[in-house]
Amino acid sequence: MFAITGITGKVGGAVARNLLAQGKRVRAIVRDASKGQPWAVLGCDVVIASIDDTEALTQAFQNTEGVFLMTPPDFDPKPGFPQTIKTAAAIKLAIEAAKPPKLVFLSSVGAQAQEPNLLNNSKITEDMLRTLSVPVTMLRPGWFMENSIWDVDAARAGVIPTFLQPLDHKIPMVATSDIAHTATELLSQTWTGVRIVELEGPQRYSSNDIAAGFSAALGKPVQVAPVPRDTWEDLFRSQGMKNPTPRIRMIDGFNEGWIDFEVGQAKSLKGSTSLETLLRSLVAKQDPTS
Repeated sequence: MFAITGITGKVGGAVARNLLAQGKRVRAIVRDASKGQPWAVLGCDVVIASIDDTEALTQAFQNTEGVFLMTPPDFDPKPGFPQTIKTAAAIKLAIEAAKPPKLVFLSSVGAQAQEPNLLNNSKITEDMLRTLSVPVTMLRPGWFMENSIWDVDAARAGVIPTFLQPLDHKIPMVATSDIAHTATELLSQTWTGVRIVELEGPQRYSSNDIAAGFSAALGKPVQVAPVPRDTWEDLFRSQGMKNPTPRIRMIDGFNEGWIDFEVGQAKSLKGSTSLETLLRSLVAKQDPTS
């Protein structure tokens, strides 16, 4: 039995389906019963637990072969990340009480960065996990290729606004299917202590590469236009953010290069899905003629 948090999302759901396909038993951890119904139909054991409920998480993590841990993203954190700290404390108590034989945490590229930024969410959780008495793997994927789903309509119109600048600056990106495949493999392994696995796609990509990929998928020219850096704060606040600085600094980190893998590109694990393939699938899924 493997306990899966974040099972209603792309990565967690894919990890669960991978395990089920291997004949493994899965415990689906969801926040409300309605979200667990589809997984119950597939034969999963369903446990209702929020990520900061120590008692419920302890029950969810008990009597398992391993835990796949995801924490809800906090895109607009209060200063000091108090919710992330609270969640990490609850998870620690649950893990130490349940004592699963291993845990794989979906972290992020740049989780080791000391500079304050949005990815400190992952750093705080990683710092907690390093203190556990059970074997832990930090899986640090690059920028999700699926983030480009928000650009499909703009690509169809011919111009994609982008925060990733300079336009030819390449960063680590990876498809969620490759993340799920890697997480599933890690859950099948045995190790001791804490280890870090950093994952990206077969090569690195820039904003220009995103435009070229969309151009090929759509069969028409697509350009990218940089969103001026001095407009970001007002733009994010107009979208409802109360504390946009961590998000701004995260983007700065990618653009300036201080958000990257700790082991570097040469030693990172490589997925098989190319950006071009992923963009074609996004365009196909949002085909207005279908």
